[in-house]
Amino acid sequence: EGREGLIRYKLGFPNLEVKYSLSNYLLNYLVEDYRKKEINRTLIYKAVLENDFEKMKEVFHSFFASIPAEWYRKNDLAGYEGYYASIFYCYFSSLGFKVIAEDATNYGKIDMSVFLDGRVYIFEFKVVEYVPEGRAIEQLKNKRYYEKYAGNFNEVYLIGVEFSKEKRNIVGFDVEKIKI
Repeated sequence: EGREGLIRYKLGFPNLEVKYSLSNYLLNYLVEDYRKKEINRTLIYKAVLENDFEKMKEVFHSFFASIPAEWYRKNDLAGYEGYYASIFYCYFSSLGFKVIAEDATNYGKIDMSVFLDGRVYIFEFKVVEYVPEGRAIEQLKNKRYYEKYAGNFNEVYLIGVEFSKEKRNIVGFDVEKIKI
């Protein structure tokens, strides 16, 4: 029960198929061109499989560039890291990857962890005014979020993504592989 007697619910997924379907449905809403969405999904999937981080950045950058300016009118959507993180989450979830948002550690919360075949990708998202500041990757390193997964995975990657509030797109995309 929540405040003032209101009932609160926590949305969960009964199975992976429902989770993938919902993520795919949300992507269909965000991407009007179904063909483009499927091309992006394929490119992101290949980029993750091949650890091609430049391609991953390129695909997400292109996607954010395709969002109409009208979507940002009369709101401050571009200033919220959760907005950008939710796009990443939808794409990765719709591809069937295990994804944990707000992944708790003893130092705080990882914005998003993505798992695949003995690898974990630890994401931190930051919104900056104009240019990259390196704060996302620095937070990942300073808070040592990777320690949660060291020893349990063959490869651990830190990925700091910074978005410009003004440009409404990725301006920083830093990747570091942690030596285990």
